[in-house]
Amino acid sequence: MSKKRRQITDEEALLFHSQGKPGKIEINATKPMATQRDLSLAYSPGVAVPVRAIAENPDAAYDYTSKGNLVAVISNGTAILGLGDLGALASKPVMEGKAVLFKRFADVDAIDLEVDTRDVDAFINSVRYLGPSFGGINLEDICAPDCFVIESRLRELMDIPVFHDDQHGTAIITAAGLMNALYLTGRDIKDVKLVVNGAGSAGIACLELIKAIGLPHDNAILCDTKGVIYKGREAGMNQWKSAHAATTDARTLEEAMKGADVFLGLSAKGAINQQMVASMAAKPIIFAMANPDPEITPEEVAQVRDDAIMATGRSDYPNQVNNVLGFPYIFRGALDVRASAINEEMKIACAQALAKLAREDVPDEVAAAYHGERPRFGPQYIIPVPFDPRLIREIPPAVAKAAMDSGVARAPIVDMDAYRNRLQARLNPTAGTLQVIMDKVRRDPKRVVFSEGEEERVIRAALSFRDSGLGHPILVGREDQIRDTLKQMGLDPNTDLDIRNARSSEKVGEYTDFLYEKQQRNGYLYRDCHRLVSNDRNIFSAVMLERGDADAMVTGVTRTYSVALEEVRRVIDAVDDKRPIGVTLVVAGGRTVLVADTNVHEMPTPEELADIATQAAEVARRLGYEPRVAMLANSSFGTHTHERPSTVRDAVRILDERKVDFEYDGEMAADVALNRETMALYPFCRLTDTANVLIMPAIHAASISTKLLRVLGGSTLIGPLLVGLKRPVQIVPMTATVSDLVNMAALAAYNLYR
Repeated sequence: MSKKRRQITDEEALLFHSQGKPGKIEINATKPMATQRDLSLAYSPGVAVPVRAIAENPDAAYDYTSKGNLVAVISNGTAILGLGDLGALASKPVMEGKAVLFKRFADVDAIDLEVDTRDVDAFINSVRYLGPSFGGINLEDICAPDCFVIESRLRELMDIPVFHDDQHGTAIITAAGLMNALYLTGRDIKDVKLVVNGAGSAGIACLELIKAIGLPHDNAILCDTKGVIYKGREAGMNQWKSAHAATTDARTLEEAMKGADVFLGLSAKGAINQQMVASMAAKPIIFAMANPDPEITPEEVAQVRDDAIMATGRSDYPNQVNNVLGFPYIFRGALDVRASAINEEMKIACAQALAKLAREDVPDEVAAAYHGERPRFGPQYIIPVPFDPRLIREIPPAVAKAAMDSGVARAPIVDMDAYRNRLQARLNPTAGTLQVIMDKVRRDPKRVVFSEGEEERVIRAALSFRDSGLGHPILVGREDQIRDTLKQMGLDPNTDLDIRNARSSEKVGEYTDFLYEKQQRNGYLYRDCHRLVSNDRNIFSAVMLERGDADAMVTGVTRTYSVALEEVRRVIDAVDDKRPIGVTLVVAGGRTVLVADTNVHEMPTPEELADIATQAAEVARRLGYEPRVAMLANSSFGTHTHERPSTVRDAVRILDERKVDFEYDGEMAADVALNRETMALYPFCRLTDTANVLIMPAIHAASISTKLLRVLGGSTLIGPLLVGLKRPVQIVPMTATVSDLVNMAALAAYNLYR
């Protein structure tokens, strides 16, 4: 059933587009432009060098310009959404929106071009002569049949991909959904009877692609406003309709619908009625994709058929056919292999990859899009949703491989796994760092104990950790409860999992002895230790770690950080001469900085601050960064003499005495630490560049600043990471997602303090 949609008012839409900078796009420089030397390199005389290189070898344009990641979104405004022919200029808000979607979903740079002509030849010439500027052309909102002629001729004239999204984007998503609907209803595409209503660009493209994946020509009936397109019909025909004319006695849509297995609607509201739906075959598949209102609503279908699978073009119904699932990722894959075209093989590969993705267990981000209800593959979920973070990793490689296999790729990808990792890093700045860690973890898999093993999030994370080849997960909890949860999740309850129940474990005696020996002079009786081992999963898991029955541990979703840390500390000591601290990785503006201590020490003494700096520097090196440590305060080199700046200055003196082997200085304000120009005001500062390790003067400063960054956006955070214990333990926030749990499990297995 649909949810009641909140209508967007005209005033809201106009305000959205006009506030701040008018429109939705801007251009940012990718190279520094701060000095005269920068300008000389970017323009004259430096620019002459790549000019000559490109003149000698045109392929060098991909190396020295933005061509390889730049798409033109082009329209003449003759078919703007459902509004009709309103002209080129009126189409600009739509084309800007399309450009933004390219960037948001696939990190493809796009620029909108509105061509003010209805003359097909003039439009074609306008576009073809712009070809050298771009890596691909996305045509949009051009009326039929002009769009067929324009795309066909541009494909012949240009050596870069030309793609009319209104045709092929809809077709690809429709084909993906249809594959899964056929799978769910046990049909073979060669045996189904299909009816398409709407013989415009999208309708014909859908039919062509579905025939390309196996539907026999004689099994399809195409209809337009005059009825069935049959062999011999003359009224309202053109060459594209004639190519799909059917041999049939049916003359109306109503007649064609009788006994049909599949209906695809790309027409108008009310084009079919309940009687037509009732006349369809058992388990009918209905894609009513007219916008803004479908040919028939899911509610209307449900009144006459309880066995139907439905999709629409609307976001407030399940199974939305949304082109944003296709075009960003198709172009991403095509650009990355410098494809000369987007062909049928690439479109089919995209559809197949989308269909496959919908059958897999969904991540938390998808559940959030469904308002917390986790969708599962079935009649209400046959198409992925646009905010599925796996799309960028799965779809472009499928498209790129198809381009290579079909011979249109000019720069084949050698290492597809590395390519997937690069794709993920495009949209998630932390992915690059995490992938390096995960690759190392895969080469040396560890046993990671998930102490809160009965929680659904934790179970999903353990399965993902295992299936990603990161190691061997151990779930602590009651086996019957865990397997019941698996069943409720729609997964195999008999799946092979290592489950440890603290109460029934044969190790309880051994673990109790160990804990009692450790705590007997701290007020604990033997029975106290037995109770803790048997009832407290964090205690049980931590002892398991200490006894060598596991290699790392993750906890935190059912209790606060401080409580979880206190329980772990009863079992696991700090590394000799170290102290447990929290380190948070912040990725923003193309750089990574570490912030400490974000979770353990309330008001560190000078000695503690010096220790925190030393340990954070070690973590930075473990992650591959040469540390430049800034000891932060609300003053810079004596501008204030309050207590905390004095404490920080004392910590710097202690580091001087220790003769540590990393760069450090302070006390300094955050802007001094992170801005070269501001740092230059203090020429005596010992840092050779901006800081990449920030030591906060107190936990409240660290916690407030990192949480502000996390909530306000513009930065991506990992952590806080717990370091300084003798065994690798990571404590996640109680709000951690499945992805967070997997990442922290990998970091625990990596052991930042090894």
